[in-house]
Amino acid sequence: MAKDTKKKELTFILNGEETSLEIDPSKTLAEVLRYDLGLTGTKIGCNEAECGSCTVIIDGEPITSCVYPALKAQGAAVTTIEGLSSMAAEGDEEEVVEHQKDGEKARVHLHPLQKAFIDQGATQCGFCTPGMIMTAKALLDKIPKPTEEQIKTALKDTYCRCTGYRAILDAVKQASGQLDDVLLPKTKQPLSAVGQPLPRPDAVEKVDGSAKFADDYSFPGMLYGATKRALVPHAKILNIDVSTAKALDGVHGVLTAEDIPGDKHHGLIYNDWPVLCSDKVRYVGDAVAIVAADTPEIAKKAVELIEVEYEELEVVPDPVLAAKEDAPQIHAKGNLLKHIHVSRGDIEKGFAEADVVVENTYHTPTTDHVFLEPECSIARYGEDGKLEVYVGSQIPFEDRRQIAKSLGLEEEQVRVRGTLIGGGFGGKEDIAGQIHAALLTQKTGKPVKILYSRRESLLAHPKRHATVITIKTGAKRDGTLTAVKAELYGDTGDYASLGDKVMTRATTHAAGPYNVDHVKIDCYAMYTNNPPAGAFRGFGVTQSAFAVESNMDILAEEIGIDPLEFRRLNALRVGTKTTTGQVLKESVGMEKSIDAIEEELKEPFDVDGVAYRFEDPWKPLQVGEKVYAWGMASAYKNTGLGGGAPDKSGAEVEVFEDGTAEVRAGGAEIGQGLVGVVVQVTAQELGLPFEKVKALMSDTDLTPDGGPTTASRQTYTSGNAARLAAGKVRDILLGVVSERLDISPNTLHFREGVISGNGESVTLGQAVKWVQEEGLEAKARVMYEAPQTQPLGEPGDMHFAYSYASQAALVEVNTGTGEVKVLRIVGAFDVGRAINPMALLGQIEGGAAMGIGNCLTEEFITEDGQVYTDRLGHYKMPSIKHMPEFVTHVIEEETEEGPYGAKGVGEISSIPTSPAITNAIANAYGVRVKRLPVDQDRLLRAKKAGKSTVE
Repeated sequence: MAKDTKKKELTFILNGEETSLEIDPSKTLAEVLRYDLGLTGTKIGCNEAECGSCTVIIDGEPITSCVYPALKAQGAAVTTIEGLSSMAAEGDEEEVVEHQKDGEKARVHLHPLQKAFIDQGATQCGFCTPGMIMTAKALLDKIPKPTEEQIKTALKDTYCRCTGYRAILDAVKQASGQLDDVLLPKTKQPLSAVGQPLPRPDAVEKVDGSAKFADDYSFPGMLYGATKRALVPHAKILNIDVSTAKALDGVHGVLTAEDIPGDKHHGLIYNDWPVLCSDKVRYVGDAVAIVAADTPEIAKKAVELIEVEYEELEVVPDPVLAAKEDAPQIHAKGNLLKHIHVSRGDIEKGFAEADVVVENTYHTPTTDHVFLEPECSIARYGEDGKLEVYVGSQIPFEDRRQIAKSLGLEEEQVRVRGTLIGGGFGGKEDIAGQIHAALLTQKTGKPVKILYSRRESLLAHPKRHATVITIKTGAKRDGTLTAVKAELYGDTGDYASLGDKVMTRATTHAAGPYNVDHVKIDCYAMYTNNPPAGAFRGFGVTQSAFAVESNMDILAEEIGIDPLEFRRLNALRVGTKTTTGQVLKESVGMEKSIDAIEEELKEPFDVDGVAYRFEDPWKPLQVGEKVYAWGMASAYKNTGLGGGAPDKSGAEVEVFEDGTAEVRAGGAEIGQGLVGVVVQVTAQELGLPFEKVKALMSDTDLTPDGGPTTASRQTYTSGNAARLAAGKVRDILLGVVSERLDISPNTLHFREGVISGNGESVTLGQAVKWVQEEGLEAKARVMYEAPQTQPLGEPGDMHFAYSYASQAALVEVNTGTGEVKVLRIVGAFDVGRAINPMALLGQIEGGAAMGIGNCLTEEFITEDGQVYTDRLGHYKMPSIKHMPEFVTHVIEEETEEGPYGAKGVGEISSIPTSPAITNAIANAYGVRVKRLPVDQDRLLRAKKAGKSTVE
């Protein structure tokens, strides 16, 4: 039967107003709302009805609009996120919020749910926020005061990858009148802006649907790009025939490798990733050709018409096989990306001193970031003739370099305009569609958008490294660690990405946050025919920490020492050395993190309304067929790039005549709160209310280079850049004001937008006018350079700062099924200084939630190079139903160079979670898990067979 392509009229009530338009009958409601009506607050994350980002309300019911046929809404009442604000404007004046937008103060009407999401810090990257709010709105319309379980049940199919869900749960409670407070961890006395739990500067746009991510932009005459993927894991390319695709009506360009005017490869560290493959493909996601056409449908059809003839080659499926001498060679230089070696002391002597030695092999899987916003890039020519690329990228200036290089342009001829990013976690550092969109615009002269489907995203972008880690740990009977020896194999996939750096971190942290005199660690980062592996929250330390902390618990049991005391005894302190020999001079909160969680283990927990308390938290407590126990783990993680890499971030601050300021920073905001950090720091230095500072982020023409958003570095580096730039502006203003008022600058103070001293005062705006009258600008730009570090193996500090953490997990194991639930996560984190406690808590809880998924559910499945996780529904990330109670302690061991003492928190928050949970499983169930994720069937079978491990 022929497909009906004749347009049909759709008439429905949209946000209270009758709306009629003609549409393609095949369109979904989400497509009509976004692309025909411009209501881009409704997001599309999967097109599978899995993530819930597209949720709208139809006749009172929450509906996933990405699979809902648009014509099915005929005559219905549809409410989108944009409609909530208009409803609020007609009703409850209590929800009017003062909001700074584009330098102007505006009164914004918000629905109580929208305001609650802001108050509770329930929006981070913001991509899932509209869908989450709409789902919650439908719940509250039916059940005005839902129980916690009812909220979790309603939201279980609407996913968030950032927050850890606790803040979302509390936001719904607040909106339903069941919660008045914002629950935050105890932190140091705040300053005027720094240390305050202030709302995100971009929060209003994220809750009202006006926040714009890359796919929310559209330009006149825009074409749509699509990519021909290899879909075979290892093969020679014998022929590429694009003639039929080029002849298809509506196609404006088809490009292969021979059409690239510049460098035909790209890469962050190694230039080994083909822009388009010409001679060989090395994984199923390799790009072979690209197309630009009038519509996405035509572009997709053109891709299907491209014929590629392959000679398939033997597949290298894992890193251990890749290291064998007779393994097929993936690259001309071989399969070894890098051998990383760390050695300190005398390893044989260390084991000779040990009374107890344990040795085990651990496996961690490939996992996916599953950021909810699929990759999107838009290229166009700006009015100045520059080639502009709109993209949500973690490294916009690095994007510019790679785009320009492949297009044969100077960097100054390319402008990267960073859009809001719907989650990154390391997965948006590498090039995705940026170069492809730019090439197609260069070819056609027209704007071109390349938007990945969820399937294409899963196929193409880099993952977390799968690892095989053998670790041998020795200790004396008194609990003193004597030696650690480890061998790691890391699956870096077909191209380098950041595999070199990731596996280096896995190696240098492979003795854990402990003082060990004798260490020998070897790591082999190997090429395979699996998807590339690169940066992922934790950056390799997540994998090695699982092995380290599992061995620590086994060793503690064999010695007969409390696992918490064992860690405390060996914890890094000021004056001790790291694995690489770096002497720690300051800001080491490891021991305090252990102390903080110890008290929490004594607290009771509830089972079916009955309170239970452990006599020994490490021993099992059985209630019916369920058994409970605690487990713990500790970790540390560097802040900053380290290893001798230049670590710089820039910021520019300008104050205007109206008394407002703008901070411009090139670092990428991926939901972690950088925009709030630079605003709060600028407000602090200038004595301005937080609301009077706005931020411009990630524009290679308008902001200085902020470096990569990776390595938990942005608060430290961009925070310092903003602090110093604001300080320079303050000095400029002080100089002029002190002269005009004839007052010593040392007696002048900045407070609430006023400069005052000795009974005299002037507004900041007036001071700016005086500065301008002197022929000066109230503006300064600073490029902050972090303290120098040294490469691995050379004397000196490998990193300029570290964060430290300990976590304990309370688990329930069902002895009849092997099912594992995490009931409570207690964590203590040394972050230097909390710039914003609310944003900090979101990072900690979100990291722990990701750690729960890493431990219990998540695995990106490949076999012989073929990808089997090609739908979001195939990837089991945690929902709100999986979330435990979070108890968080913040430790503020300030570092001298960090802004107000701050370090990083983005990665450390997720690193100890997996081993804390598996240690708890071992304590509760008597079975040691050595392979992630935990498989309940394997766990149950091992127990029934009387085995003590799951290998």
